[in-house]
Amino acid sequence: MATIFSRIVAGEIPSYKVAEDEQFYAFLDINPLAKGHTLVIPKREVDYIFDLDDEEIAAMQVFAKKVACAIKRAFPCIKVGQAVLGLEVPHAHIHLVPMQSERDMLFTNPKLQLTPEEFTEIANKIKNEIAK
Repeated sequence: MATIFSRIVAGEIPSYKVAEDEQFYAFLDINPLAKGHTLVIPKREVDYIFDLDDEEIAAMQVFAKKVACAIKRAFPCIKVGQAVLGLEVPHAHIHLVPMQSERDMLFTNPKLQLTPEEFTEIANKIKNEIAK
């Protein structure tokens, strides 16, 4: 059975996509810690990030870097934090979160409640920065 992330990549479940290439897909986290909180996933269904082969994990980091740089331009912050937890969904993924302090990366923090219009606006801001 496909993971929720594989179903998002296949278009079976809607998402707020910010970037995509042949191997990877980036979309907004629907329970964000901050505006711009984005998930980067391999299109190939792999549960554990360290089960990706060396070339894949390197390419995923390069893809994530491109997205993180766009997030930082779209949502000015000190840095974009990166977290790999991997327990909540059995599909490898990287969280990219705009940070003003390390506390912004605490996954126990309250999540933002955003409207579909706000999610669309956030995704478009990041996409526009990627396109530059």
